Amino acid sequence: MATLDEIRAKLLSQNTKAEGNRTGGDNSMYPFWNVPEGSSSMIRFLPDGDPNNTFFWAERLVIKLPFQGIKGEHDREVLVEVPCMEMYGETCPILAETRPWWKDDSLQPLARKYWKKKSYLFQGFVVQSGFEEKETPENPIRRFMINTSIFEIIKSSLMNPEMEDLPTDYVAGRDFKLVKTSKGGFANYSTSNWSFKTRSLSPAEAKGIEDHGLKNLKDYLPAKPTAEQMEAIKEMFQASVNDEAYDPARWSQFYKPKGSYNAGGNNSNGGGNSGGGNTSNFGGNTNTNSYQAPAAPAAPAADPFAAMQRASQVQNEAPAAPAAPAARPAGTPDASEILRRIKEKQAGMNG
Repeated sequence: MATLDEIRAKLLSQNTKAEGNRTGGDNSMYPFWNVPEGSSSMIRFLPDGDPNNTFFWAERLVIKLPFQGIKGEHDREVLVEVPCMEMYGETCPILAETRPWWKDDSLQPLARKYWKKKSYLFQGFVVQSGFEEKETPENPIRRFMINTSIFEIIKSSLMNPEMEDLPTDYVAGRDFKLVKTSKGGFANYSTSNWSFKTRSLSPAEAKGIEDHGLKNLKDYLPAKPTAEQMEAIKEMFQASVNDEAYDPARWSQFYKPKGSYNAGGNNSNGGGNSGGGNTSNFGGNTNTNSYQAPAAPAAPAADPFAAMQRASQVQNEAPAAPAAPAARPAGTPDASEILRRIKEKQAGMNG
């Protein structure tokens, strides 16, 4: 697990670099946007299971391609989400094409339309939910898809020298309070913040980590496109800019519009790998080249962020057959070890 100083150093490094270069469905994803206005949820972030990730989150980058309908079906606008190659540390051909557009005032609206959309994937516990969930997963460690406005609150707090311990620390960490208000008719989370008090994990939370382990967040990001999929992305981008319709005969085996499912029931609308099998997100293995017309458009979601989240969830993840408990992932402490550390730190504070 990275230390708070290491996270601060890397954040500073990223900020400096940015300033110098300005030219399946399961219910493990917690839908915090369903909290009523004026209410809040308390969550506790946990470290990434990937020891090579300095941060306790993973950045998700996608690009939305609008099309003027679906060829042979209708002319209503549809969106296809594709992964941005910068998410894998490589040059994104779409961004490379659109970056010069920002220098032309007349092309800036178009450049903005095809710019990468950021969100951040976390994992942790729902300490207190601001609404009643109809069903909760057996694994208490949930995933959270955090938008950029909330992420900035999280990041800026980490840079505050008054925060002495890493908020994901099992002993001296902090809960994060997600507060939902309204601004201009839209959901607003700007008053969200870390708890003033530190809190040790409860015995139940420690047992949850021991039983289920910490997941590698990158396993829930969109799979890196193959060479064939990259060609499809380039073709779709060109067609989208030309105001053409989405052509299922050419692209449905790679990427489909939101709400479109293949014959096998897997959704290719984006979200990431489930870690437990192929869910065909972002055009993974779709198992079929056939295309089925999407259902009639659903009513708009009350919360604008919910639409983005639906594209971020792992859809139609087949439930695993019951099996004997798996061995605890390497590096994951057991509950007794976590509780021992908590007691030792508490004893030190009292002494």
